[in-house]
Amino acid sequence: MLPADAPAWVASALADGQPVVVRRALVAAGQVAVGVRGIRRDQRYGTCMPVAAVSRQVSPEALTHCTGQQDWPALQALYRLRGRLDDVGLAWGVSGSAGFELASGFAALHAGSDLDLILRTPTPLSRGAAREILGLLEPGVDMQLQTPDGAVALREWAGGSRKVLLKAADGARLVNDPWGVAA
Repeated sequence: MLPADAPAWVASALADGQPVVVRRALVAAGQVAVGVRGIRRDQRYGTCMPVAAVSRQVSPEALTHCTGQQDWPALQALYRLRGRLDDVGLAWGVSGSAGFELASGFAALHAGSDLDLILRTPTPLSRGAAREILGLLEPGVDMQLQTPDGAVALREWAGGSRKVLLKAADGARLVNDPWGVAA
């Protein structure tokens, strides 16, 4: 299903059995935007595939209580944060390299990897509540608030800027309200 101009490393990664990850992008009905991870950080390839071709799906929320095969600092932080994040009362999950490794078993973490998390926020989260949640996190932990219209960095929403960067399927833009998408 790869386009003819896909780099050779993409075909190699998929031939090794590596799964794809869902990404934000506008695609035709019946398609899902996916990405392939290479060995190096600069090796990321975006494409799309038919939804019907998906054979297994693992959500970030399904990874919150998984244990990794290695004892990386990012995973140690996850293990320490679980109880605190469970008490927030919103669905949360593991994304980024840690999520990829936990979901697939393919090595993606290293000693300097950050821990990337998501927090599902279907309704507005006040900036005060965002600051409280930010206070639960440790250095080296980043969290994205998943709104109905895209994602915004928790750290940014908890800050003092009037506008924040919303990453949406149709691109990134500065907004006043990530839940109301006012420009």
